[in-house]
Amino acid sequence: MDEEYDVIVLGTGLKECILSGLLSVDGLKVLHMDRNDYYGGESSSLNLIQLWKRFRGNDKPPAHLGPSRDYNVDMVPKFMMANGILVRVLIHTDVTKYLSFKAVDGSYVLNKGKIHKVPATDMEALRSPLMGLFEKRRARKFFIYVQDYKEDDPKTHEGLDLTRVTTRELISKYGLDDNTIDFIGHALALHRDDRYLHEPALDTVKRMKLYAESLARFQGGSPYIYPLYGLGELPQAFARLSAVYGGTYMLNKPECKVEFDIEGKVCGVTSEGETAKCKKVVCDPSYLPNKVRKVGKVARAIAIMSHPIPSTDESHSVQVILPRSNWGVGQTCENLPLKYVFCCSYTHNVAPRGKFIAFVSTEAETDNPEMELKPGIDLLGPVDELFFDTYDRFEPVNEPSLDNCFISTSYDATTHFESTVTDVLSMYTKITGKTVDLSVDLSAASAAEEY
Repeated sequence: MDEEYDVIVLGTGLKECILSGLLSVDGLKVLHMDRNDYYGGESSSLNLIQLWKRFRGNDKPPAHLGPSRDYNVDMVPKFMMANGILVRVLIHTDVTKYLSFKAVDGSYVLNKGKIHKVPATDMEALRSPLMGLFEKRRARKFFIYVQDYKEDDPKTHEGLDLTRVTTRELISKYGLDDNTIDFIGHALALHRDDRYLHEPALDTVKRMKLYAESLARFQGGSPYIYPLYGLGELPQAFARLSAVYGGTYMLNKPECKVEFDIEGKVCGVTSEGETAKCKKVVCDPSYLPNKVRKVGKVARAIAIMSHPIPSTDESHSVQVILPRSNWGVGQTCENLPLKYVFCCSYTHNVAPRGKFIAFVSTEAETDNPEMELKPGIDLLGPVDELFFDTYDRFEPVNEPSLDNCFISTSYDATTHFESTVTDVLSMYTKITGKTVDLSVDLSAASAAEEY
């Protein structure tokens, strides 16, 4: 271990593994270490015995739930946009050859206590029961504007500069009501809060176009795809990529201590009495707790079920977004975080035949996360087993240009990967001074037939 590396990566979460792979492909000498004896860190997938040990304190789950090895329960459940950034990274790095994907069946939103399919095009808007007749016509006009919009073609802008016009100003031009704005902002554009309404509309329009393009890519019921055997496959695939390009991996390395020189710059990492020298360190927040701050807490319920989520057309894999306007007696909607429901099943090889795994996630606002998750849990119907989990979210407060430490942010409560990969690409640019070229031909994906 007493060697010198360009970069030492600590932690084998998805973010750290993507960066390890990208940096190794760039020709950097990378050492990747983890205090655990398994890949994935906080984003690992657990079999049933591991799940039982973590949440029930023993390793003897009931036999009626089926074989432990048939379970791959993600601790950070997220779907991937079929046309999104993560898919482009997978294709750019050729990691698709290590993975198989399958389309997700459905994308839904809760509105006035009922679950509805999310309309993504002008024709779907006309058919959607989410809106009344006149609202459908107004929404259809707005969807047509978004579909036709091309950033480099002023003829499609209708005289609007979307780098200056706010999202609220753009939407008000079409007279849409608050319920419609809610599902457009959170179920289509996938914003986590309402700040987008006061920001330039270009980002929201791009997000809506990404949703529609992803939906059209495989002509499925949703814009999402998901790896067979769960998300635990992703960190391992990027770790394999790093190894192919000369990266060195060391698991089960306890007490990884980051060392600094007299100027405060990182100079190495010590574990078990040995020090590996390096120019830069990449890590998750747990490895440098004095350089991060707590910014929130995620609450999550994990359910094992014997049926799909009711009112989702018998979908075996599905996302349901619960916008703020659907609960919260005595609280203003703006103060409430979104809630996300994620469900997958044996069709993605994450549970035995006939079993479904559902997650309800939100940003915790109180000391009673079970109550905060209740609106999502109530949508699930009967459950065989229910587990609750919470974890703190952290973000870095250091200045990487001064200490050469590049720290990822903790995973948020969303059930999609767009914000996760945005963080990775931002870190990559800070580390290398370059941007990843993601202008790939998605139709040429080597694993497209696996989707």
